[in-house]
Amino acid sequence: MKEQKLERGLKNRHVQLIAIGGAIGTGLFLGAGKSIHLAGPSILFAYIITGAICFLIMRALGELLLSNLDYHSFVDFVRDYLGNMAAFITGWTYWFCWISIAMADLTAVGLYTQYWFPNVPQWMPGLIALVILLIMNLTTVKLFGEMEFWFALIKVIAIIALIVVGIFMIFKGFSTNSGPSAFTNLWKHGGMFPNGINGFVLSFQMVVFAFVGIELVGLTAGETENPEKVIPKAINNIPIRVFLFYLGALVVIMSIYPWNAINPAKSPFVQVFVAVGIAAAAGIVNFVVLTSAASACNSAVFSTSRMIYSLAKDKNAPDSFAKLTSRKVPSNALFFSTVVILIAVILNYVMPEGVFTLITSISTVCFIFIWGITVISHLKYRKTRPDLAKVNQFKLPLYPFSNYLILAFLAFVLVVLALAEDTRIALFVTPVWFIMLIGIYKIRSMKANQDDQVNQETIVDIKP
Repeated sequence: MKEQKLERGLKNRHVQLIAIGGAIGTGLFLGAGKSIHLAGPSILFAYIITGAICFLIMRALGELLLSNLDYHSFVDFVRDYLGNMAAFITGWTYWFCWISIAMADLTAVGLYTQYWFPNVPQWMPGLIALVILLIMNLTTVKLFGEMEFWFALIKVIAIIALIVVGIFMIFKGFSTNSGPSAFTNLWKHGGMFPNGINGFVLSFQMVVFAFVGIELVGLTAGETENPEKVIPKAINNIPIRVFLFYLGALVVIMSIYPWNAINPAKSPFVQVFVAVGIAAAAGIVNFVVLTSAASACNSAVFSTSRMIYSLAKDKNAPDSFAKLTSRKVPSNALFFSTVVILIAVILNYVMPEGVFTLITSISTVCFIFIWGITVISHLKYRKTRPDLAKVNQFKLPLYPFSNYLILAFLAFVLVVLALAEDTRIALFVTPVWFIMLIGIYKIRSMKANQDDQVNQETIVDIKP
């Protein structure tokens, strides 16, 4: 029987916009106010540092994926270099990360829809969005790419519009209720570090969360046309995106409004558009964050199904999840992930907000684990397969220094999470998740060994 394989239906423009979409989330549109309030203008340095580290992580990921074009996701190279148990833990952890993100974003879809339709129950828009995304993901991978292309394009247009409008306001010396717009507002109100090193360090929690999902390009490798050309281009453009979208937007915002005049409870995007006299500013930004939430949920439906597909191919999930439809879509894996996301939405609606905050905090810690395991796999690959590394045209710069720098940064972020009260508990709860996965893997391995032993004994018994 011919082995079923995923279809390479994602074109260059799909992958480029998926990479942009992964780097731009609601963390920028809604969370920027909180992070600016916490760190002041020094938030710019936090984004530069985190963006540089994420670029190095993606270079390591890209080198690994292109070292073997049979790799469909990072679970494949984790299995090769760190063993089956590490692949099992990594795969199911990444699946959980995106399930919790889908849970958060479907809730957000409900909240954002209520801006226009306040009488609609919060759960209904999320349910409708999930059903639509499932149907579209079941069609072809090309349709997933098309959806992500347009979702990401809306975000890009919104940010470019903010930057263009903002630069016009700055050069015209446009006055707001906080005074004239000028680049000097960046350092005139307490310097670049108005809240000291403490505020700067604490801001990394929000900044790192803003980059969560950037590794999604690594999950499109098995379904990308011409991956040797497309994936390096998507990864190499990350620094440009960070400087243009994050730094460009934040510099403009803090030049129009001094950092201490930005309301942490409101989107700074709304404040800028309102200042220039656009009455529908709040509605425009609400539409952008609604599509941003739908985009994240679309990515979650796609990534969780592909992760389970990879796990099933490695016998780390039921075999039925490895089956593809005639359109080369892992439908069973898609249905399973969607049902779990739906349960999560129901639980989120029923259970108190504190539980929801805990789950998303655990998800952030788990993403740090995923990035770390990718870098450790890269170290092992370079040490054990110098033959592959020699011919690979897309290498991680400054190996092995880069690897240790990334791991040191991730350890630093974990310390920052321990300093913040609302995320500290996640560091104590997350080990329970890993202990549970190790336990499940050990039990499954013991059962598999017993079954093999029984089969061997049966073969011996029936021999004449």
